[in-house]
Amino acid sequence: MLSVASGTSADGLDVTAVEVEPAADDLSVEVLDSASVGWPEGLADRLLAVLPPATTTAAELCALDNEVGRAIGAAAATAADRVEALTGRRPDLVVSPGQTVHHEVRDGVCLGTLQVGQPAWVVEATGLPVVSDLRARDVTAGGHGAPLVGRFDELWLRDLADRHGPVAALNLGGIANVSVLAPGRPLLAWDTGPANCLLDVAAARASGGALRCDLDGAMARRGKVSAPLLERLLAHPHFGATPPVSTGRETFSATWLDSVLTASGPVSSDDLLATLTELTARTVAAALEPFAVTEVVASGGGVRNPALWDALVRHLGPARVRPSDDLGLPAHAKEGVMWAVLGFLTWHGVAGASPATGAPVSRVLGRISPGDHPLRLPEPAAQGPGALRVSTRKVH
Repeated sequence: MLSVASGTSADGLDVTAVEVEPAADDLSVEVLDSASVGWPEGLADRLLAVLPPATTTAAELCALDNEVGRAIGAAAATAADRVEALTGRRPDLVVSPGQTVHHEVRDGVCLGTLQVGQPAWVVEATGLPVVSDLRARDVTAGGHGAPLVGRFDELWLRDLADRHGPVAALNLGGIANVSVLAPGRPLLAWDTGPANCLLDVAAARASGGALRCDLDGAMARRGKVSAPLLERLLAHPHFGATPPVSTGRETFSATWLDSVLTASGPVSSDDLLATLTELTARTVAAALEPFAVTEVVASGGGVRNPALWDALVRHLGPARVRPSDDLGLPAHAKEGVMWAVLGFLTWHGVAGASPATGAPVSRVLGRISPGDHPLRLPEPAAQGPGALRVSTRKVH
């Protein structure tokens, strides 16, 4: 099966092919292939342009829904051909969570979430059934619809936590999220705050648009942390919230950053990048501090930023910090694998959300768009899997 997803950074599509097989009471997941595909020219900028506090039109949202759907469909069709060449078999399902353009949280309650990427285009391009819109069902059940990675992390890391004490999974996308697993305790999973989203804004501005990120953390390494600016950034109320809690670029926006910069005074581009890097590391460490985790398993694009990685290691000590690659799951592919597993659970009638999102009950996620052939769902599973085993065959 395939997953095609774009995170809060909106920097392109992550396309992941996996083989998911039940093994006794567990799931065996083999990563077959993974690739990143850029958006068509100008589409990323248009996606970012509709994020709050900007205003937009129904016509633009309709256009984005269809253009994103076509881009996902094209990426999925190419990947399906590639998987067939690698394995001799065509994928049987595409999981497409779409691109989040709004996530409405007020007074700690998620009122709604909106993803664009019309799944009918994906069906048309591939002929395959598509699982999409995976967040909304959790929101209607009283959850935040994010982060949905908690169910995956619990299956994947529960055994590690039982053997070694409390562990955390950390994902560094546009927004940072963590899952905490401790022996004998319920899973906790929540968004800690910005990871790359503000760094990307600052890097793009500093480079006149030539860069979309602080490549290799070079700007942050040249700069120095501004204590007054960091103090103002840390005053955001999100950092005092307790889980369940979610957030997004509508909260940690370029407009919010500008308001803080106006209040704190001028700072060089390099110092701004250094301070924002410190902000991510400090807020992740503060979120995990009460749990005395022994290990942090990190994934996402932020793992490739040496300045951010060094700051995390410094602030999270004495916990061991290592990439998810060490456990057989490529750091850049984790979210893609997660979406594939959640789609697999939906396909088999198994709840994919965890109570960590705030919902009192776990629900089967998403909606299914039939492919070109009659839709034949498997018999619903009597119960969900107890654990997840991950291996990698070939990843690019």
